[in-house]
Amino acid sequence: MQEELKRLPQKPGVYLFISGVDEVIYVGKAINLRSRVRSYFTPANLADPKVSNIRAMARRFEYIVTDTEVEALILECNLIKEHQPRYNVLLKDDKSYPYIKATMAEDFPRVFSTRDYVEDGGRYFGPYTSSFAVRETLEQIHKIWPMRRCTKKIADGHTSGRPCLDYHIGLCPGPCGARIGGEEYARRMAQVLEFLAGKQEGIVKQLTADMTAAAEAMEYERAAGLRDKINAIKSLGEKQRMDRISTGDQDIVAFAARGGEALFQVFFIRDGKMTGREHFMVYGVENLPGRRIMTEFVTQFYSGTPFVPKEIILQQDIEEKVVVGAWLAEKKGRKVTITVPQKGEKQKLVKLAHNNAIITLEQFGEHIKKEEKRTTGALGEIQEALGLSGAILRIEAYDISNIQGFENVGSMVVFEGGKARRSEYRKFKIKTVEGANDYAAMQEVLARRFRRYEQGSEKFARLPDIIFVDGGKGQVSAVGTVLEHMGINIPLCGMVKDDRHKTRGLLYNGVEVPLAANSEGFRLVARIQEEVHRFAVEYHRTLRQKVATKSVLDDIVGIGDVRRTALLRHFGTVGSIKTAGLDELRAAPGMNVKSAQAVYDFFRQDLGNRSDET
Repeated sequence: MQEELKRLPQKPGVYLFISGVDEVIYVGKAINLRSRVRSYFTPANLADPKVSNIRAMARRFEYIVTDTEVEALILECNLIKEHQPRYNVLLKDDKSYPYIKATMAEDFPRVFSTRDYVEDGGRYFGPYTSSFAVRETLEQIHKIWPMRRCTKKIADGHTSGRPCLDYHIGLCPGPCGARIGGEEYARRMAQVLEFLAGKQEGIVKQLTADMTAAAEAMEYERAAGLRDKINAIKSLGEKQRMDRISTGDQDIVAFAARGGEALFQVFFIRDGKMTGREHFMVYGVENLPGRRIMTEFVTQFYSGTPFVPKEIILQQDIEEKVVVGAWLAEKKGRKVTITVPQKGEKQKLVKLAHNNAIITLEQFGEHIKKEEKRTTGALGEIQEALGLSGAILRIEAYDISNIQGFENVGSMVVFEGGKARRSEYRKFKIKTVEGANDYAAMQEVLARRFRRYEQGSEKFARLPDIIFVDGGKGQVSAVGTVLEHMGINIPLCGMVKDDRHKTRGLLYNGVEVPLAANSEGFRLVARIQEEVHRFAVEYHRTLRQKVATKSVLDDIVGIGDVRRTALLRHFGTVGSIKTAGLDELRAAPGMNVKSAQAVYDFFRQDLGNRSDET
């Protein structure tokens, strides 16, 4: 090792200390690799317990030269995330935050919730710490500004089939049927973007002027509609906002430390409004000064989030502030200010975040650690038991459900960071397999899932770190054949059960891997197996009920799924549709003269032979 130390370059870069079993135990960055790495072998630094432990365990070191300090910082963050070295300060963050995305690259943009940040020209708003708040906001936005939610490729001026039910119930302006032009749609989207950016005042002012003009022109129905829209925007804006406490986008960061752990509290301020807060546990901070702890958190946290605010307000200063600031500015594409306030409103916000961190650590610290053991800790146990080198974050599990081959269905559930991600669940109605052939059905499900990935589908854009299938060698072999044929190289496990149909363990590479029944890893596998089975059975039950409740409306020529659903929504029951007059049927959503006449005539022919039941 001494010879290697002599050959170290005097350039910026990243160094890794590696143990005798090829485990990366520490990753660091340096302005001068030679000076920094050699400092670990000087007598003065051996008094530091961490340095002493690294020296005792390390059998060799590696290094990567970079052109700049900023590149070294980025590389260090990536390597720490990849290797999770035992002697680095580690941010245990299994959260991914919801954003609202606007697909600006499309002729008719959509807005929807996503946890994935993709450089595709879209605009992102957030992060939000409440998925419920995101759903509620999107629901209200679509009511105030109806816009498309489908994923069809629609070009301005071209039709792409008949509008769906959303159009008929007033939640979409129907760009697929050329019911709205690109210019008008763009004006609507501009108001949505202004609203999401927190600029409701300008929208309300413009709509108020339009309402006044409509009233003066005696267009009272239009004026009333604009009045309702204004009230809805004001109401939604009030739900989203806290009192304005500053201007612009800011993050407030503070922490409380105890022993070898620290709890960070981050307040998210967007356009001067508090949009949420979140806490994070950090480990391995024994004997570290506060500046170092803050530096480690800031670099790791912002390396993993797509949004960097204009200003980051800290409880205390960080090391290498100029380098970190340059990195953040490069990531954001504009200057980022790092502030440590000593007085004023910003200092009060930092104090509030610090007090919250202290309270959270005292009251919920043990609970947070137990939850992490149950989730990320369980993933670590599974990874170790299977002997995998890469970390497990995303698990996809699959199951098949049928009754004697009737209505074959497949289910896919997703667990990220050890927690269920229900928004990522997917259902499959088996198309190519007849009868009770679970192996073939499982092959179809996996083939369709990865084919959708290859086709660029947003719903299947993320690949798992490992795949679980409910079953033993037969299911694993069947799925393995599909993955091999498609060139998919992802670890595959079977979730096997005992004689009582309870989880027994995992089957990997043809061998059953033992997991202690009282371990968190075993409990997580059991939860996943139970959840994927529940989801499959639930979907199968839904399809059976649909068959059992087939409506008499299905027999009317010219009445498809969209019109049938719209009629039932409007009238409530088949009996009410049967007794409705011709004018009432014509006035129902989605109906025209021809379809109304078809329904009217249908219920007045052979009445004695027809059932009113659905």
